[in-house]
Amino acid sequence: MKCLAASLLIVALALVSPLALGVDCQNNIPASNPDSIYQGHADGTVTDTRTGLMWKRCSEGQSWTGTTCSGSASVHTWNQALALAEASTFAGLGDWRLADIKALTSLVEECRSSPAINNTVFPNTPSSDFWSGSPHAYASSGAWFVDFDDGVVYDGLRSNTFRARLVRGGQ
Repeated sequence: MKCLAASLLIVALALVSPLALGVDCQNNIPASNPDSIYQGHADGTVTDTRTGLMWKRCSEGQSWTGTTCSGSASVHTWNQALALAEASTFAGLGDWRLADIKALTSLVEECRSSPAINNTVFPNTPSSDFWSGSPHAYASSGAWFVDFDDGVVYDGLRSNTFRARLVRGGQ
């Protein structure tokens, strides 16, 4: 009987939606981006219900398996990342872009670090730098990025190679 109960529990846990598990916060700090604000889609996208933005759940270079992001996130210069977004037709949609710095920082999860992002909604996100689509206003060779190790915003040379996560839509 115990084996049957354990088997049923395993099956039940396997059927639980990845969004139902909950962001892994540190030190019992409340989540700033709880799972409840996101609506997951089977095609590897997720919609932030606060902003209306639809995000790719995986970083560029990774693939959505239906439950997680597999593979390694690729790195690109700022211009390469912009071109990659413009050419993307992920999930049959052609209006992907790099998020501006305000939208990208909306993904920063303040209750955790390494990575500082909701790890349930955006699984296997590297704890590293991600380009925004925002150029630096006072330095034509620069652009803004978010370090998802700690959630801090920096500016860097567009020739640097960082990771990218694509977004579309919005309110």
